[in-house]
Amino acid sequence: MLPGRSWRHAIVALAFAMSIVGILPSLLAQSAVRLEPRAVIEKRLKSFAGDNDTREEIVHHLLAQSGCGKGSLFEKPAQVELPPNVVCMVLGETPEIILVGAHTDKVEAGEGVVDNWSGASLLPSLVFSLNGHKRRHTFVFVGFTAEEKGMIGSASYVAHLSPAQRAQIKAMVNMDSLGLAPTKVWASHADKTLLDALFTIAAQTGLPVSILNVDGLGSTDSESFARYHIPRITLHSVTLQTMKLLHSSDDTLAAIKFDDYYDSYRLIAEYLAYLDGILTPAAPTVSSKTAN
Repeated sequence: MLPGRSWRHAIVALAFAMSIVGILPSLLAQSAVRLEPRAVIEKRLKSFAGDNDTREEIVHHLLAQSGCGKGSLFEKPAQVELPPNVVCMVLGETPEIILVGAHTDKVEAGEGVVDNWSGASLLPSLVFSLNGHKRRHTFVFVGFTAEEKGMIGSASYVAHLSPAQRAQIKAMVNMDSLGLAPTKVWASHADKTLLDALFTIAAQTGLPVSILNVDGLGSTDSESFARYHIPRITLHSVTLQTMKLLHSSDDTLAAIKFDDYYDSYRLIAEYLAYLDGILTPAAPTVSSKTAN
């Protein structure tokens, strides 16, 4: 027996509802970022140079390629004899800032791919990843000079901001020495809100992250911001077994585990988008005095 019209309407409505239920999870699962293909990430990782001036120039060029246009890409000198910091600004709906940093320089030994071309060469890819959607926060991406000489670039950058500009920075996310293993976090030197957010997004995406504190190993650019009580977090990949590789002739492209490195890129991109959603920006008015 064929159903009457009311039954037909009910069946159509039920089928439509079931289709929505089936589609909805996939819609919710869609990422708030766009990801560069593995080949692009690998090509940028392999584009390292042996001298620090050229490394800064390459990062500048890659940032321009990734969507940092005129007026949003510039250099800020730290010391006359050093390469400058290179800065890319992606304006959001508010002047509140999420700053993403990685140092571009290397020590004399080795190729400096792990420490820290692995971080510096991700900056343009993260610009691309975040640029595909409207953002509440303004994102500032910085390639810092002379971290290996005592964090000169990051110290100069934050010191030359006004107190009001520093107050606009709601998070400083630092990348240093990725690709040796799955993503690690320096939890003992991380803001609790930023740390909790990292583990939340890792659980949501299924991407690995674990705690490995490197208090006795040295310092990094995030600590220049900690002096001004700016929330900071450093992501790395160093383990107890690989610590000795840093600042040695073994710091080469061959040391990178690319699957782990690409997972770190994916996690950081998702993390930055997540921070944009959970950190509370001010009223939506972009100021010309945004920290730069």
